[in-house]
Amino acid sequence: MEHKITPRRTYFLVYIALMALLAATLFLAFVDLGRLGLVAALGIAIIKALLVILFFMHVRYSDRLTRAFVITGVIGLMHMVFMTLIDYFTRLFTGVLGR
Repeated sequence: MEHKITPRRTYFLVYIALMALLAATLFLAFVDLGRLGLVAALGIAIIKALLVILFFMHVRYSDRLTRAFVITGVIGLMHMVFMTLIDYFTRLFTGVLGR
């Protein structure tokens, strides 16, 4: 199996991008965007997570099996979040209010 050597420049560029996204997240914390604030914050968080997974965890250069496991993990996480949100939003219809 051949290993790809990532140049340091790539890591520095990803680091700068992560710091810029951190600054954007900090900026969003002080700006009231209404409902769009949550969407923007989640979008930034997804981009940051993708950068970390692809470059620092070396999934970008890995084989298909590793990518399949990463995708399966992300789908499983999305499934758990979706089921939790379904439970949370349907409590109003059943009359059982959670804490």
